[in-house]
Amino acid sequence: MRRTTAIRERFEALHSQYSREVWALAYARRMDADAALDVMQETFLRLWKQLESGDEVQNPRAWLLRVARNLAEDLAKSAFRRNGTQPPEMLNGLMSRGTLPVEKMERDEAFARIRELLDELTPADREILTLRYAFEYDAPRIAELLGVAVAAVHMRLSRARTRLAERLSANGVTTLP
Repeated sequence: MRRTTAIRERFEALHSQYSREVWALAYARRMDADAALDVMQETFLRLWKQLESGDEVQNPRAWLLRVARNLAEDLAKSAFRRNGTQPPEMLNGLMSRGTLPVEKMERDEAFARIRELLDELTPADREILTLRYAFEYDAPRIAELLGVAVAAVHMRLSRARTRLAERLSANGVTTLP
């Protein structure tokens, strides 16, 4: 208790003696009264913590001015202070790079519908479409896997795409996501 009282008395004496000088230094660096007040308060908060930890400050004036100068420099470098904040109206006009939730939901529904329609195709049509579009195999690779000629792969793909397109248009799917 006695130690805390001594720290408080020392702190209050240093604050009353140097607070104006610390504020003036911070103001001279930033030319902003509010920023200078913030720097001054942070400087004295750090002094309080220094005193509370038991570390003696040999030259309080020099210590306070050095801390205030460093804090003012850090404040000048801070991205928040350089860029500030934007009003909400400004941010409303910015578009996201991502897909809007409504668009994502529409795309997911379209894909679900396409999967349903793919299930209605014959296994041979599903197989060749899967090899070409899901696995991204080219015609020679598909021909090798299926043991058929490349021309046959092109013909099967053409017919499978036509059948899928007919089912899609019959079910109202006109554009693909």
